[in-house]
Amino acid sequence: METHIETPEDDNSRRVQVRFVTKLNSPLKVPSNSIAIPSNLTRFGLSSVVNNLLQAVNPEWKTEPFDFLINGELVRMSLEQFLLAKGISAEKILEIEYIKAVVPQKEEEPSLHDDWVSAVDGSNPGFFLTGCYDNLGRVWKSGGFCTHILEGHSGAVSSVSIINTDGVKHVTVATASKDQTVRLWKFDTEEPVIHPKKIRSFKILRGHKASVQSVAAQTPGDMVCSGSWDCTINLWRTNESNAEGDQVSIKKRKGNNQIDESQLEGEAVSTLVGHTQCVSSVVWPQQETIYSASWDHSVRTWDVETGKDISDIFCGKALNCIDVGGEGSALIAAGGSDPVLRIWDPRKPGTSAPVFQFSSHNSWISACKWHDKSWFHLISASYDGKVMLWDLRTAWPLSVIDSHKDKVMCADWWRGDSVISGGADSKLCIYSGIPIQ
Repeated sequence: METHIETPEDDNSRRVQVRFVTKLNSPLKVPSNSIAIPSNLTRFGLSSVVNNLLQAVNPEWKTEPFDFLINGELVRMSLEQFLLAKGISAEKILEIEYIKAVVPQKEEEPSLHDDWVSAVDGSNPGFFLTGCYDNLGRVWKSGGFCTHILEGHSGAVSSVSIINTDGVKHVTVATASKDQTVRLWKFDTEEPVIHPKKIRSFKILRGHKASVQSVAAQTPGDMVCSGSWDCTINLWRTNESNAEGDQVSIKKRKGNNQIDESQLEGEAVSTLVGHTQCVSSVVWPQQETIYSASWDHSVRTWDVETGKDISDIFCGKALNCIDVGGEGSALIAAGGSDPVLRIWDPRKPGTSAPVFQFSSHNSWISACKWHDKSWFHLISASYDGKVMLWDLRTAWPLSVIDSHKDKVMCADWWRGDSVISGGADSKLCIYSGIPIQ
């Protein structure tokens, strides 16, 4: 039987027969019969239809926003415009899938820093790690609750990386700095802390001849790689012993009434050479492959074993950030000195052309990060002060987060349903309750 739904946009527009379907569980399922709705509805109108249908079944239902997919693409115009643009007939029953709208439900208390927040890593659900222009790294259990302060760098911390993330009590992390070093730190995540505990690195990795811009851990955590203004990528071991390739010397340091502390020094195991300008960002998603982005306008893929550059993508812009993820964990996202977030699929021939380009920012892009459980979702941060949530199934951002009062320098996902971002306003912001399916 045909049902007619009254909506705010209901005027004399023609009607289309639709059936709403979803992969969401009850109580989010609407009846499967077809209904007639006005063709001029946008996603907001469609959302009110679905909420009305849910309310008819459950009077206690509280309205929530939905997004809509037709043939796997998100609807970002009126139904009529979408059908016309895609050449879809409105004569037969149209199947529309609805999903929860990907928007943050809550903004948590910001974590205040003493200077620009330049780096963040949210890959461990138990804590997140930040780097700051005050030369310190910080470990946070939650917004506003700092447990450890990483002391020792003599320049701004430009990048941070959690090395082992899976249920390990003693966590190892790496920090990169404008002081030309990478440092390794170890701390106990379960230690009860009332005031932030100051810790020193157990190993200093020296070898770069200029500021280190980015550090990334290999998946098993045995090594890290770092990209620098000296145009090179160095590979380092993360262990505490004198392994092959490590020159170890013990440095004794005395503070005020402090006992001597020893710090190992490590040399690079190998150096990857090929970029002609600053290596701004590195990622190490598979054991045998490192990806790098550079101000020389290129994204390069490196074979770790041979040290050879096995593929190059040139995009005509200086690049600031790179991440690999999405479908098959194979899509390369990068952003840089224009407002465009570019995504390449290296599995496709003619790789130099991006498969997606998102251009809603209006300044340089400083960070991009794939969601680790979704084929479609990623975030970007920009000097325009905004963080944007993207879905590959539409060219428009799902959500624009506009809480920072200055440039956003870094962003990451945390715990699967939160986004954390840091900026030149010295704030680390957390937005939670984001329903990624």
